[in-house]
Amino acid sequence: MMDIENLTQEAIGLLEAMVAIPSVSREEKEVADLLEHFMHENGLHPHRTGNNLWCIAPGFDASRPTLLLNAHIDTVKPASSWTKDPFRPTWENGRLYGLGTNDDGASVVCLLQAFRTLSCKPQAYNMVYLASCEEEVSGKNGIEMALPLLPRIDVALVGEPTGMQPAIAEKGLMVLDVTEHGKSGHAARDEGDNAIYKALTDMEWFRTFRFPKMSPLLGDVKMTVTIIQAGTQHNVVPDRCVFTVDVRSNENYSNESIYETVCAHVQGEVKARSFRLNSSRIDPCHPLVARAQAMGRTPFGSPTLSDQALMPFPSLKMGPGSSSRSHTANEYVTKGELQEAIRLYLDLLDGLTF
Repeated sequence: MMDIENLTQEAIGLLEAMVAIPSVSREEKEVADLLEHFMHENGLHPHRTGNNLWCIAPGFDASRPTLLLNAHIDTVKPASSWTKDPFRPTWENGRLYGLGTNDDGASVVCLLQAFRTLSCKPQAYNMVYLASCEEEVSGKNGIEMALPLLPRIDVALVGEPTGMQPAIAEKGLMVLDVTEHGKSGHAARDEGDNAIYKALTDMEWFRTFRFPKMSPLLGDVKMTVTIIQAGTQHNVVPDRCVFTVDVRSNENYSNESIYETVCAHVQGEVKARSFRLNSSRIDPCHPLVARAQAMGRTPFGSPTLSDQALMPFPSLKMGPGSSSRSHTANEYVTKGELQEAIRLYLDLLDGLTF
């Protein structure tokens, strides 16, 4: 097995090169080209569809279970409050600053190093590494495009910044647009039917309603009104009000069942933008979870969404960095975090049976 220090230094070099290439969602071609070149240079044989890259470890045997290692190569747009150049990898006080260092470049390079190392020795399972795109926008040309082209997957390890603690459940996401219809009139007279007032009643329901089934890992289903659009000018009673609701589901409710409950309780017209991003979980007794716990890792439920929502098989989320740094200005990761991640990934996966 290669030396952890050498693996870390190599990962740092690749991560620095990734940061220097803007790779906002749907604009990942150049960083995908970089990774593809790195894989070829290091003796791997990547497959590619769009900006998704994957490798299958040698000795694939369809009779064995298959583990997927996945992380995403795209980033959000840089926040306006960055004080450093987001596309210039910068070391300062042991921290590597740059857009995508924490979310999700650190996981991309650390999982790749683990895959390369473990591919050199026999395992009781097949292993597939996938660097996917469009995660930040839940795009249809990302992992959703790649998964049908992969071998059948039994379980996935998804690299996301969790401080290398295993997230064994993850909240889902559904966005609702609610339209209230009224009747226009002059604001100076007692006429019209104010759509905003009708919306207030429904918004209060979203604020106060509680779904009865709480999750010990993910808590309650959370519904939050986040956008309101109504009115044309100050002296016209609005005949239309549209508001948006961010819904975060737990594993006890599908997005469809939540939608049905909403429609039964509010008076406005409700439209869901998508039902596809459901909550995900893995059995706490799964061998992957058990091994993580044996290594001193603490399982938890994650409130943030990842590509796990699009995986029709059990998945565990675990990666270097901190979720609190994601999507923030001056995002960073440390060398120590990269080194620890590579070591822990190797300890977790080498000799695993499931």
